[in-house]
Amino acid sequence: MAAVTLSRPATSAVRPLPRLPGDELPEGAEPPRPRGGARLRSLLWLVPLLALTGLVQGINLTGAPQRFDDEGTYVAQAFAVGTYGDLAHYTYFYDHPPLGWLQMAGWTQLTAGFSRYEEAVTAGREFMLVCTLVAAGLLWLLARRLEMSRPAAAAAVAIFALSPLAVQFHRSVYLDNIATPWLLAAFVLALPRREQLAGYAGAAAAFGVAVLTKETYLLFLPFLAWQMWRGAHPSTRRYVLPVAGTVFVLVGSVYVLMAALKHELLPSAGRTSLWDGVWFQLVDRPGSGWLADTSSAAYATVGIWWRLDPLLIVAALLAARFALHVRHLLPLAAAFLTLVAFMFRPGYLPVPYVVPLIPLAALLVPGTVEAFLGRALRSARPHARRFGLTAVATVAAAGVGFAGASWQAPLDALLTTDQDRPMRQAQEWLEEHADRDDRLIVDDAMWVDLVRAGFDRAGVVWYYKVDTDPSVVGRAPDGWSDYDYVVVTESMRRLLGDAPVLDDAIRHASTVVAFGTGTGMVEVLEVAVVDPDVATGAAGPATAATATASSAVP
Repeated sequence: MAAVTLSRPATSAVRPLPRLPGDELPEGAEPPRPRGGARLRSLLWLVPLLALTGLVQGINLTGAPQRFDDEGTYVAQAFAVGTYGDLAHYTYFYDHPPLGWLQMAGWTQLTAGFSRYEEAVTAGREFMLVCTLVAAGLLWLLARRLEMSRPAAAAAVAIFALSPLAVQFHRSVYLDNIATPWLLAAFVLALPRREQLAGYAGAAAAFGVAVLTKETYLLFLPFLAWQMWRGAHPSTRRYVLPVAGTVFVLVGSVYVLMAALKHELLPSAGRTSLWDGVWFQLVDRPGSGWLADTSSAAYATVGIWWRLDPLLIVAALLAARFALHVRHLLPLAAAFLTLVAFMFRPGYLPVPYVVPLIPLAALLVPGTVEAFLGRALRSARPHARRFGLTAVATVAAAGVGFAGASWQAPLDALLTTDQDRPMRQAQEWLEEHADRDDRLIVDDAMWVDLVRAGFDRAGVVWYYKVDTDPSVVGRAPDGWSDYDYVVVTESMRRLLGDAPVLDDAIRHASTVVAFGTGTGMVEVLEVAVVDPDVATGAAGPATAATATASSAVP
């Protein structure tokens, strides 16, 4: 009889124990490939969520928020790409990489966006809706790659779709909204189920596109690299990570190569340069002040976010803190908290800085709750588990109730009020009353529309360029007196006092008509060679026409 030899099975042959919510995969291990039934169940969750996202984003897309200057600038640059073959409607000065509005230009060209809408910004907002839908789908994929359950992933997408903070910023034309899907794609590809080398190369390429869309997304580089390092097996790190790094450098070098080919890499007389653009962003750009200073622009910026959704801000900060103890959420939690800490530095704090934080917040809140719930259920006795489930259900129900109460008013304003009406009325007044050869100083949000209405491209001047662009200054040798009308918006009011020619034009102007009230008021001023003490200007007494027009607008 032959002897029977017992041997210990190889580690790779050991059947893994079932995983519960909150369990972590071993380093370098691959999750099981989803089967057809699992994919169908995921689609049954995801499709209604995407429909909800599109519905909320699309309702009153043109009405709220009111069009503003940054939106008009990015849309005008996309318009210039398709119409004039230029990278910008003025001299491109490397303030941002152009890939963001090049993508927008591609969308508007493929869909005839500018010809389908009376206001050009609406075409840009339509593209923002598309970007938000793509980002919502990628957020679901990222949550599932992080081993979050379908209900938790659905909660993340729902927060991403329904938070008033998300709705307002996602529908506004920001480069950040175009970069966010690329950032999420990079993190999804950094968690490949198989073919790690291809996944990491794809993640690096997607992240490179995100950075060339909005340069501030470079702040996520160490956290994406950390995620890749954690996921790569020690035996393969030495080649998969260098490949990913090489791909990222190659993608980023396209921007440098473009500047070099245009002879605009380094400063030279009479030309813009990439060096000057980077120097402006890092050194010369006026700061926003200290966040703790209640009179600073940084404090006002955070105040905008807080008024839209204080509940999500508090919940996300708490979740990110506790997520530092959840292994699969650690890189994202660290990224979130680092970007929050970065806000306290002295320097410029952009209003859309919050945009990439929104998907992280939406993911961390349900992800952290689920992870700690899973741990509690595995460690507690049966009666304690029941108590824990009841407590979590109560807290979740209370959270939903608080969210509903907190979100109702701002969502109602975003979905039902026509905040853009004063802008449309001012624009229509100019088209009806101003001569086509008049020179206008306007908010960039109406630049494309006025040019399409027949006004001379050189005669419609974005207010920011009146004092800063040499070509614009050269076309107005007599300064303020070379202009006929000034359209004053909230964006322009914030610049007053720092632009001499613009300030003089307003001091020598009288209000012809104004629409709206409060910060949403849009005033049309006629410039005339009169005594500044007689002219009403943007802050002077309203004329009869002003009072009548303002009272007619809610």
